Amino acid sequence: MDHYENFPVASWLCPARLRPAIAAIYGFARTADDIADEGEAPSLTRLADLAAYRTDLQTISIGQGHSGKWPQVFEPLSKVMQEFQLPTLMLDRLLQAFEQDIRFTASARRYQTEAELLDYCTRSANPVGRLLLHLYGIKDDQSLAQSDQICSALQLINFWQDISVDLARGRWYVSLQAMQRHGVSDADLQADSQSQNAAKLVADNASNARSMMQSGASLACRIPGRAGWELRLVVQGGLRILDKIETLKFATWRSRPTLGWTDWPLLLWRAWRMR
Repeated sequence: MDHYENFPVASWLCPARLRPAIAAIYGFARTADDIADEGEAPSLTRLADLAAYRTDLQTISIGQGHSGKWPQVFEPLSKVMQEFQLPTLMLDRLLQAFEQDIRFTASARRYQTEAELLDYCTRSANPVGRLLLHLYGIKDDQSLAQSDQICSALQLINFWQDISVDLARGRWYVSLQAMQRHGVSDADLQADSQSQNAAKLVADNASNARSMMQSGASLACRIPGRAGWELRLVVQGGLRILDKIETLKFATWRSRPTLGWTDWPLLLWRAWRMR
Protein backbone atom coordinates (compact mmCIF):
# COMPACT_ATOMS: atom_id res chain seq x y z
CA MET A 1 0.00 0.00 0.00
CA ASP A 2 2.73 2.47 -1.00
CA HIS A 3 2.72 5.59 -3.19
CA TYR A 4 -0.83 6.45 -4.27
CA GLU A 5 -2.40 4.63 -1.36
CA ASN A 6 -5.56 2.55 -1.48
CA PHE A 7 -6.01 2.69 -5.24
CA PRO A 8 -6.89 -0.79 -6.58
CA VAL A 9 -4.30 -1.37 -9.30
CA ALA A 10 -5.27 -3.39 -12.38
CA SER A 11 -4.48 -6.81 -10.92
CA TRP A 12 -5.35 -10.20 -12.31
CA LEU A 13 -8.58 -10.09 -10.31
CA CYS A 14 -9.95 -7.23 -12.43
CA PRO A 15 -11.98 -8.15 -15.51
CA ALA A 16 -9.52 -8.28 -18.41
CA ARG A 17 -11.44 -5.78 -20.53
CA LEU A 18 -11.24 -3.18 -17.75
CA ARG A 19 -7.55 -3.51 -16.92
CA PRO A 20 -6.35 -0.89 -19.46
CA ALA A 21 -8.95 1.58 -18.16
CA ILE A 22 -8.03 1.01 -14.50
CA ALA A 23 -4.33 1.26 -15.35
CA ALA A 24 -4.94 4.56 -17.18
CA ILE A 25 -6.84 6.04 -14.23
CA TYR A 26 -4.15 4.85 -11.83
CA GLY A 27 -1.44 6.36 -14.05
CA PHE A 28 -3.28 9.67 -14.05
CA ALA A 29 -3.55 9.72 -10.25
CA ARG A 30 -0.03 8.50 -9.63
CA THR A 31 1.59 11.08 -11.90
CA ALA A 32 -0.45 13.87 -10.31
CA ASP A 33 0.67 12.56 -6.92
CA ASP A 34 4.29 12.77 -8.08
CA ILE A 35 3.79 16.35 -9.23
CA ALA A 36 2.36 17.24 -5.81
CA ASP A 37 4.87 15.34 -3.68
CA GLU A 38 8.11 14.30 -5.35
CA GLY A 39 11.31 16.27 -5.76
CA GLU A 40 12.27 19.68 -4.42
CA ALA A 41 10.07 22.00 -6.50
CA PRO A 42 8.47 24.93 -4.62
CA SER A 43 4.73 24.89 -4.00
CA LEU A 44 3.96 27.51 -6.66
CA THR A 45 5.73 25.40 -9.30
CA ARG A 46 3.80 22.31 -8.24
CA LEU A 47 0.50 24.18 -8.43
CA ALA A 48 1.37 25.53 -11.87
CA ASP A 49 2.22 22.03 -13.09
CA LEU A 50 -1.06 20.69 -11.75
CA ALA A 51 -2.89 23.52 -13.51
CA ALA A 52 -1.23 22.49 -16.79
CA TYR A 53 -2.09 18.87 -16.01
CA ARG A 54 -5.73 19.88 -15.52
CA THR A 55 -5.72 21.69 -18.86
CA ASP A 56 -4.59 18.49 -20.59
CA LEU A 57 -7.39 16.61 -18.82
CA GLN A 58 -9.95 19.14 -20.00
CA THR A 59 -8.74 19.13 -23.61
CA ILE A 60 -8.78 15.34 -23.97
CA SER A 61 -12.21 15.22 -22.33
CA ILE A 62 -13.61 17.12 -25.35
CA GLY A 63 -11.67 15.07 -27.87
CA GLN A 64 -8.80 17.48 -28.46
CA GLY A 65 -5.06 16.89 -28.19
CA HIS A 66 -2.95 17.30 -25.09
CA SER A 67 0.22 19.34 -24.58
CA GLY A 68 2.58 16.38 -24.95
CA LYS A 69 4.18 16.98 -21.55
CA TRP A 70 2.73 13.80 -20.05
CA PRO A 71 2.08 11.51 -23.07
CA GLN A 72 2.38 8.36 -20.93
CA VAL A 73 -0.68 9.57 -19.00
CA PHE A 74 -2.91 11.29 -21.52
CA GLU A 75 -2.50 8.98 -24.53
CA PRO A 76 -4.04 5.96 -22.76
CA LEU A 77 -6.43 8.09 -20.73
CA SER A 78 -7.87 9.81 -23.81
CA LYS A 79 -8.72 6.42 -25.32
CA VAL A 80 -10.31 5.24 -22.10
CA MET A 81 -12.34 8.43 -21.72
CA GLN A 82 -13.76 8.01 -25.20
CA GLU A 83 -14.50 4.31 -24.77
CA PHE A 84 -16.05 4.47 -21.30
CA GLN A 85 -17.25 8.09 -21.13
CA LEU A 86 -15.43 8.61 -17.86
CA PRO A 87 -16.82 11.45 -15.71
CA THR A 88 -14.17 14.18 -15.94
CA LEU A 89 -15.40 15.71 -12.69
CA MET A 90 -14.17 12.70 -10.69
CA LEU A 91 -10.68 12.98 -12.18
CA ASP A 92 -10.66 16.72 -11.54
CA ARG A 93 -11.60 16.18 -7.91
CA LEU A 94 -8.45 14.09 -7.44
CA LEU A 95 -6.44 17.05 -8.72
CA GLN A 96 -8.26 19.32 -6.28
CA ALA A 97 -7.13 17.06 -3.43
CA PHE A 98 -3.49 17.20 -4.53
CA GLU A 99 -3.71 20.99 -4.77
CA GLN A 100 -5.22 21.10 -1.29
CA ASP A 101 -2.30 19.05 0.06
CA ILE A 102 0.20 21.48 -1.45
CA ARG A 103 -1.55 24.56 -0.10
CA PHE A 104 -2.04 23.12 3.39
CA THR A 105 1.59 22.02 3.63
CA ALA A 106 2.98 25.29 2.26
CA SER A 107 0.95 27.38 4.71
CA ALA A 108 1.25 24.95 7.66
CA ARG A 109 -2.56 24.96 7.76
CA ARG A 110 -4.23 22.35 9.94
CA TYR A 111 -7.56 20.54 9.64
CA GLN A 112 -9.80 22.07 12.26
CA THR A 113 -12.55 19.45 12.47
CA GLU A 114 -13.25 15.88 11.51
CA ALA A 115 -15.93 17.17 9.14
CA GLU A 116 -13.20 19.08 7.29
CA LEU A 117 -11.18 15.90 7.01
CA LEU A 118 -14.15 13.95 5.64
CA ASP A 119 -14.75 16.74 3.14
CA TYR A 120 -11.17 16.28 1.95
CA CYS A 121 -11.92 12.57 1.44
CA THR A 122 -14.68 13.50 -1.03
CA ARG A 123 -11.87 14.69 -3.31
CA SER A 124 -8.89 12.53 -2.35
CA ALA A 125 -10.56 9.11 -2.14
CA ASN A 126 -14.23 8.86 -3.05
CA PRO A 127 -13.72 9.69 -6.76
CA VAL A 128 -11.62 6.53 -7.11
CA GLY A 129 -14.48 4.29 -6.08
CA ARG A 130 -16.98 6.16 -8.20
CA LEU A 131 -14.74 5.88 -11.26
CA LEU A 132 -14.47 2.12 -10.75
CA LEU A 133 -18.20 1.73 -10.29
CA HIS A 134 -18.67 3.70 -13.51
CA LEU A 135 -16.49 1.17 -15.32
CA TYR A 136 -18.54 -1.67 -13.84
CA GLY A 137 -21.78 0.03 -14.93
CA ILE A 138 -23.02 0.44 -11.33
CA LYS A 139 -24.84 3.74 -10.76
CA ASP A 140 -27.49 3.25 -8.05
CA ASP A 141 -27.44 5.58 -5.06
CA GLN A 142 -26.93 2.86 -2.45
CA SER A 143 -23.84 1.52 -4.20
CA LEU A 144 -22.39 5.00 -4.66
CA ALA A 145 -22.94 5.80 -0.98
CA GLN A 146 -21.33 2.54 0.14
CA SER A 147 -18.42 3.10 -2.22
CA ASP A 148 -17.89 6.51 -0.60
CA GLN A 149 -17.88 4.88 2.83
CA ILE A 150 -15.26 2.34 1.78
CA CYS A 151 -13.04 4.92 0.09
CA SER A 152 -13.26 7.47 2.89
CA ALA A 153 -12.50 4.72 5.39
CA LEU A 154 -9.45 3.66 3.38
CA GLN A 155 -8.23 7.25 3.28
CA LEU A 156 -8.69 7.67 7.03
CA ILE A 157 -6.98 4.35 7.72
CA ASN A 158 -4.09 5.56 5.61
CA PHE A 159 -3.90 8.73 7.73
CA TRP A 160 -3.78 6.83 11.02
CA GLN A 161 -1.31 4.32 9.57
CA ASP A 162 1.00 7.08 8.30
CA ILE A 163 1.13 9.57 11.17
CA SER A 164 4.91 9.14 11.57
CA VAL A 165 5.49 9.62 7.83
CA ASP A 166 3.10 12.54 7.37
CA LEU A 167 4.33 14.57 10.33
CA ALA A 168 7.91 14.29 9.05
CA ARG A 169 6.68 15.91 5.81
CA GLY A 170 4.80 18.67 7.57
CA ARG A 171 1.36 17.18 6.98
CA TRP A 172 -1.16 16.99 9.80
CA TYR A 173 -4.27 14.94 9.15
CA VAL A 174 -5.20 14.63 12.81
CA SER A 175 -7.81 17.32 13.33
CA LEU A 176 -7.38 19.94 16.04
CA GLN A 177 -10.89 19.06 17.19
CA ALA A 178 -9.85 15.46 17.89
CA MET A 179 -6.62 16.54 19.58
CA GLN A 180 -8.49 18.90 21.90
CA ARG A 181 -11.08 16.25 22.73
CA HIS A 182 -8.36 13.86 23.86
CA GLY A 183 -6.04 16.43 25.44
CA VAL A 184 -3.26 15.81 22.90
CA SER A 185 -0.54 18.34 22.04
CA ASP A 186 1.78 18.39 19.02
CA ALA A 187 4.58 17.07 21.23
CA ASP A 188 2.47 14.00 22.07
CA LEU A 189 2.65 12.88 18.43
CA GLN A 190 6.43 13.14 18.04
CA ALA A 191 8.50 9.98 17.56
CA ASP A 192 9.80 9.83 21.15
CA SER A 193 6.38 10.30 22.77
CA GLN A 194 4.83 7.70 25.07
CA SER A 195 1.55 9.60 25.37
CA GLN A 196 -1.44 7.52 26.41
CA ASN A 197 -3.76 10.33 25.35
CA ALA A 198 -2.32 10.17 21.83
CA ALA A 199 -2.90 6.41 21.81
CA LYS A 200 -6.53 6.98 22.80
CA LEU A 201 -6.89 9.54 20.01
CA VAL A 202 -5.58 7.10 17.39
CA ALA A 203 -7.72 4.30 18.85
CA ASP A 204 -10.84 6.49 18.59
CA ASN A 205 -10.06 7.47 15.00
CA ALA A 206 -9.28 3.86 14.07
CA SER A 207 -12.58 2.71 15.56
CA ASN A 208 -14.50 5.30 13.54
CA ALA A 209 -12.72 4.23 10.36
CA ARG A 210 -13.54 0.57 11.07
CA SER A 211 -17.22 1.37 11.54
CA MET A 212 -17.27 3.33 8.30
CA MET A 213 -15.60 0.48 6.43
CA GLN A 214 -18.02 -2.07 7.81
CA SER A 215 -20.97 0.13 6.80
CA GLY A 216 -19.89 0.02 3.17
CA ALA A 217 -18.41 -3.48 3.02
CA SER A 218 -21.52 -5.31 1.78
CA LEU A 219 -21.09 -3.54 -1.57
CA ALA A 220 -18.24 -5.96 -2.32
CA CYS A 221 -20.64 -8.88 -2.02
CA ARG A 222 -23.11 -7.35 -4.48
CA ILE A 223 -20.56 -6.75 -7.23
CA PRO A 224 -20.29 -9.95 -9.27
CA GLY A 225 -17.19 -11.75 -10.49
CA ARG A 226 -13.57 -10.74 -10.16
CA ALA A 227 -14.37 -7.10 -9.47
CA GLY A 228 -16.28 -8.07 -6.34
CA TRP A 229 -13.42 -10.24 -5.14
CA GLU A 230 -10.94 -7.43 -5.64
CA LEU A 231 -13.11 -5.09 -3.60
CA ARG A 232 -13.40 -7.73 -0.87
CA LEU A 233 -9.61 -7.82 -0.64
CA VAL A 234 -9.41 -4.02 -0.60
CA VAL A 235 -11.86 -3.94 2.31
CA GLN A 236 -10.04 -6.67 4.19
CA GLY A 237 -6.68 -5.01 3.54
CA GLY A 238 -7.91 -1.84 5.20
CA LEU A 239 -9.35 -3.75 8.15
CA ARG A 240 -6.09 -5.70 8.51
CA ILE A 241 -4.13 -2.44 8.78
CA LEU A 242 -6.47 -1.45 11.61
CA ASP A 243 -5.67 -4.76 13.32
CA LYS A 244 -1.96 -3.96 13.04
CA ILE A 245 -2.50 -0.45 14.38
CA GLU A 246 -4.14 -2.03 17.43
CA THR A 247 -1.23 -4.47 17.80
CA LEU A 248 1.08 -1.44 18.02
CA LYS A 249 -1.13 -0.16 20.84
CA PHE A 250 -2.16 2.62 18.46
CA ALA A 251 1.25 4.33 18.66
CA THR A 252 1.57 4.91 14.90
CA TRP A 253 3.44 8.16 15.46
CA ARG A 254 6.38 5.89 16.43
CA SER A 255 6.01 3.06 13.91
CA ARG A 256 4.17 2.52 10.63
CA PRO A 257 2.27 -0.78 10.25
CA THR A 258 2.34 -2.40 6.82
CA LEU A 259 0.91 -5.41 5.02
CA GLY A 260 3.17 -8.21 3.82
CA TRP A 261 2.90 -11.50 1.96
CA THR A 262 2.27 -13.30 5.24
CA ASP A 263 -1.02 -11.43 5.55
CA TRP A 264 -2.43 -12.79 2.29
CA PRO A 265 -3.76 -16.12 3.56
CA LEU A 266 -5.74 -14.31 6.25
CA LEU A 267 -6.99 -11.68 3.80
CA LEU A 268 -8.16 -14.36 1.38
CA TRP A 269 -9.88 -16.28 4.19
CA ARG A 270 -11.66 -13.19 5.45
CA ALA A 271 -12.65 -12.15 1.92
CA TRP A 272 -14.11 -15.60 1.27
CA ARG A 273 -16.16 -15.39 4.48
CA MET A 274 -17.69 -12.00 3.69
CA ARG A 275 -21.47 -11.97 3.39
